[in-house]
Amino acid sequence: MNILIVEDNRDIAENIADYLEPLGYTLDFAVTGRGGLELATRNRYDVIVLDVMLPGMDGFAVCRALRDQSSAGPPILMLTARDQLDDKLQGFAAGADDYLVKPFSIRELEARLNALVNRHQRREGSDVLTVGPLSFDLETLHAQREGVALELNPIQRKLLQILMRNSHRVVTRDELEQQVWGDDPPDKDILRTHIYALRAVIDKPFSEKLLQTVHGTGYRLAQPAEGELPR
Repeated sequence: MNILIVEDNRDIAENIADYLEPLGYTLDFAVTGRGGLELATRNRYDVIVLDVMLPGMDGFAVCRALRDQSSAGPPILMLTARDQLDDKLQGFAAGADDYLVKPFSIRELEARLNALVNRHQRREGSDVLTVGPLSFDLETLHAQREGVALELNPIQRKLLQILMRNSHRVVTRDELEQQVWGDDPPDKDILRTHIYALRAVIDKPFSEKLLQTVHGTGYRLAQPAEGELPR
């Protein structure tokens, strides 16, 4: 397992290395937020351990930047000395997958990292994406909601796949345009038109609305119970 540790506390970083490296884990280290972001962007990791309080660029900002860059990035476990609910919620909102409060047991850290990687691998290996009552089979390209088959064109299917894979966060307009059309996106109104058409298929016939618009930022596909966002 390849792990990136972004932690400016030398003692904590050394303790993690002393425990995990003899067990066969491969570790890279960064002591600043920008250094961690650069390593995570350049290399492939199975999981990232990210401290919140980092010099220059804090862990929340690093986490958001990583989630904005990649729709299929590795799971992120955040470390913090602050055991406050608001801090945890801020971490999850930034795109973190788990949260561990200092001081912590190294054995618990290892267990959490293995659980995150196993969960991530199962999710990536699945041929069927599911968000609440909505499912999309990537092999057959069959989408349905509440047993009702949904007719989608190729661009709508691509948008749906991106949004479903990233249902834990808001996907920016720029990211959607890049993944659907590459380096030559069409006029910005085209994305809005396709989103409107997608919403008409997956939401309009049903009482609960899943496709949420975050004004000025992008879109998120999630059940309202997971946290209402403005449409």
